[in-house]
Amino acid sequence: MWSLIAPVLAFALLAAHFLRAEAWIAVAVSGGLILLLLVPRPWVAHVARAALVVGALEWMRTVIVIASVRISAGIPAGRMILILATVAVLTLASILVFRHPALRRFYRLRPLRSGESVRNA
Repeated sequence: MWSLIAPVLAFALLAAHFLRAEAWIAVAVSGGLILLLLVPRPWVAHVARAALVVGALEWMRTVIVIASVRISAGIPAGRMILILATVAVLTLASILVFRHPALRRFYRLRPLRSGESVRNA
């Protein structure tokens, strides 16, 4: 279950992001997704992967909104763009942990064939 550290961290960061915005429902959903990862069902892995894609899109939306405000105010935005874009990429990359054989067994996902790409998974 150590393989789930990346998605758990991604959902925790999303919860903190939504907490700062006082988006209580989104905080609850992000926290609930962490708990949902404990349920060994195939649909949980699919829901988690979809939520991580949505989370990465939220981070990119946040980059655009904050960068536009900072740039229009004449405040440097480069470092903020780099940090939040990195968080978005890492959130998206955390989907890959569901390819790990132990997690595929835990969530009862079909085994990957030799040479199968992420697209075919």
